[in-house]
Amino acid sequence: MAIPGNFLSQVTESVDPNTSGWTPLLNCTLSKATGGRNGDGCLAVKSVASGEMRARTVSSYPVTPGTVYQTFADASGATVPERIGIRWLSVTNTELSITWSLTTSAASASWHRIGVAGSAPAGAVRAQVVVSSSPVAGAVTSYFENVYLGLPWRSTGNLLPFGTESFEIDTSGWMVETNCALTRHAPAVAWAVNNYLAGGQVLAVTASANGNMAARTVDRPVVTPGTEYIAYGYLSPPTSGSAAWIELRFYDATNTQISAIRSPLAAPGTGYYRQRASAFAPPTAVTCGVAVGVDTATAAQTLRVETVVVGVAARVGAGSVIPFADASFEQDVAGWTRPSGVAVLARSTPWGAYATNGSYSLTVTSATATASTIQSAKFPLPAGSGGTFFRLQYSEQVTAGSWTVSRGVRWFDAANADLGITGSTSAAAPTPGWWHLTRDHAVPAGATQAAVELTLTAGAVSSVIRLDTVALWQTLPLMTVEIEEASASLTLTLRELPLDQLIRVYRVTPDGTRTLVRGPAGLYDGTVVVTSDLLVIEDYEAPLTVPVYYVVETTDPVTLSRIIRTSDPVTVPHDDINTAWLKDPGNPQRNCKVMVQRAPDWQRPIEQAAYRVAGRRNAVVLSGARGGLEGDLKIWTRSDDERAALHWLLDSGNTLLWQAVPGMGVSDLYVSVGEVTEARTGGPATEVWRDWTLPLTEADMPVTTGINGSAGRTWQDILSEFDTWQEVLESFATWEDVFLDRRIGG
Repeated sequence: MAIPGNFLSQVTESVDPNTSGWTPLLNCTLSKATGGRNGDGCLAVKSVASGEMRARTVSSYPVTPGTVYQTFADASGATVPERIGIRWLSVTNTELSITWSLTTSAASASWHRIGVAGSAPAGAVRAQVVVSSSPVAGAVTSYFENVYLGLPWRSTGNLLPFGTESFEIDTSGWMVETNCALTRHAPAVAWAVNNYLAGGQVLAVTASANGNMAARTVDRPVVTPGTEYIAYGYLSPPTSGSAAWIELRFYDATNTQISAIRSPLAAPGTGYYRQRASAFAPPTAVTCGVAVGVDTATAAQTLRVETVVVGVAARVGAGSVIPFADASFEQDVAGWTRPSGVAVLARSTPWGAYATNGSYSLTVTSATATASTIQSAKFPLPAGSGGTFFRLQYSEQVTAGSWTVSRGVRWFDAANADLGITGSTSAAAPTPGWWHLTRDHAVPAGATQAAVELTLTAGAVSSVIRLDTVALWQTLPLMTVEIEEASASLTLTLRELPLDQLIRVYRVTPDGTRTLVRGPAGLYDGTVVVTSDLLVIEDYEAPLTVPVYYVVETTDPVTLSRIIRTSDPVTVPHDDINTAWLKDPGNPQRNCKVMVQRAPDWQRPIEQAAYRVAGRRNAVVLSGARGGLEGDLKIWTRSDDERAALHWLLDSGNTLLWQAVPGMGVSDLYVSVGEVTEARTGGPATEVWRDWTLPLTEADMPVTTGINGSAGRTWQDILSEFDTWQEVLESFATWEDVFLDRRIGG
């Protein structure tokens, strides 16, 4: 599986099918071994003699001085620990320096991550990846695979810069707050093969003396009052009993802390556990920060921290009115209370034992076989909700005894007057395992707030039930299609998708032809995993003036069961038959409409060899397969803006989609464009019309090309990464490059 954004070829990255991307640099021989995770192959580096051995990539890759680059790999070696580095080269291919990672703290035969990041030094024009270890004898082998070199990997939506999120450069994004020292460690951690955000180096917060210890971020990202934010990171406590925590803090305009929400880790061991804390920014909040620590630590105990993120919190269920804290129970029971009964509410423990979202759930325990009512806080509804329907959904698991549940929503007006409850009759809570339950509720007129209310009746003493992923959202169609006339495209919105299933999306034309629809990672061909219950697909390749509908299939990867949805037919309009669209499937922002002067006179080339046999009238002709269409498309551009747009479209040399109105004798066609002629049309020099000749060669539909985008990228990312506008100008050639985070030399 190719790592997105990798400068290295897939052969070099995965060492499949051979080691051609690698060469010895010092004291070693190379061979291909098996047992890798990114494909079966891996690089075996064997020492020739005692001492350090190094291997490097055969190719070098262009870099820009002052720009930060990152490299990582997965390593394995039972005898000796490893390290990885970026080898910087001058214009004469001379080594300037190597930015090295820390050496892994101990040898490990399990696959573990090694990594480092650093700025390209002055004079550097190219870079290579170097892997290294230092055995004390010859014939000692270290293994490497899943290798990356490129721009730093950052969590989408993170308000903290890369150096604060990750610890691949240094610890400068963090500072001591109480009773500790900050360093970096390189533990042998077996991160998932496709978890590219986790690096090889972590922050080590070490207690200076007995007592509470804490460290916090130096950076203070700007926040918006009233917005819900979430902070999270991986914590590795000194012991399973350590009182480790992460905290989200808010500060006012004077940089004074005005609030904080702490999320304690209920660790089952000393591994790496993602811990989350969420809260709404108070009315006077201007910035935020993150802190980590351990209460009542013992001197020399160390808390390790990795991949720290703070950003806007996503709701559990698209459009849900219930905040993350009240829906997922990651830090406590939030605003949930018990108006009546004897049940006790608590966050589940330990980390990861009971959860369908995050790592915790709400635990309801009843000591007696009686009924208890539990209720969430009141949450505001969108304006005009009265008379509509809202869907309540939550997950439940009975872990002791038995339960009968009545689920409902209690409604309130703007004056907090109780408008009553809509609910269901009591029913036995299903078992075993987790169950996802839903019910639609009519919103009474005048309702502006809602609270989830459950009546839970224990069927036995000491009964326990777990609740998680509570969501309440306005009921909308599961599938809608909207026409975007200005861009000649269709927008398909899918709601309430089952998470972690595989999705396939077809566009179907009147003749029954099914064509896979394109997404950010390529075609939705049944290999794309659903990661959100809401998915918006922009289809720029739908035909013009032809009714189409969509078929969406989601498949459970374990049971292979399928759910199929079908949309209503919809048509992309196109009023002027004299114009056509030229579209870049991977870069729809470059699509442009042009006026057609003359359609091509098509040729279909074929390779043939004719043999004249003596004494025979007819030649023996050997033919290859006849090629696709070739011909010259003549078009006009009618303004300087159209001319610039066409140049922008053609600059990449990508395969394009040519779309004309049906009935013009031309079907939608994927084409490669050859050497282009741009001619004047006569008249004065100020005439803006241009006469273009585009040599077209029919091409196959690109199947691996994804729609280029910057999912989640905002101006806050620019603010987090660059101190001045001059740095932005020096890093990007165009505003499109800023949008796509495509840097000069990257």
